Amino acid sequence: MQLPSFPYHPDPVLSGSIVPAETVCACCGQRRGYVYAGPVYAEEEGLDDALCPWCIADGSASERFDATFVDEDAIEGELPEEVVQAVSRRTPGYNAWQQERWFACCEDAMAFVEPFGAAELQGKYMRLQGEAMMLIVHELGISGGAATRFMNSMDRAKGPTAYLFACRHCDTMRIYIDSL
Repeated sequence: MQLPSFPYHPDPVLSGSIVPAETVCACCGQRRGYVYAGPVYAEEEGLDDALCPWCIADGSASERFDATFVDEDAIEGELPEEVVQAVSRRTPGYNAWQQERWFACCEDAMAFVEPFGAAELQGKYMRLQGEAMMLIVHELGISGGAATRFMNSMDRAKGPTAYLFACRHCDTMRIYIDSL
């Protein structure tokens, strides 16, 4: 079965937000072969690893449980309400160590690509090494050899972790670095 399309999170399997599972969805009651493994913000308990991607995409999980999957306060900028709602209520979020962020560009929310560490930074995201170092020095306040060690210690699964976003309209990419 083909996964639904998420304009603001185009490959949630790559990012780890949707994983193969034989879980029965708490919303639709179906077993679809995948389950959402990201954050769920709702009063209802027991929704972690219990919702299928289809119920997130069509908004039924959000409507039934008054759930969001991305904290609205984490979405950057002054965006149209329909964009904020699409990201927060019909887009799989991602697990961050502290608090997620969701960037904006070209008057739209950016698309979340994936979490990454030093291995990915030195491989497929080499062009982001300068930006990563700038964030480590200026946002995290780490400098000199400690900054280099921090960047080399980044890990997709164990932290510290970088999170990559891509603009849906131009070539802009932004990252956010988070750790325990």
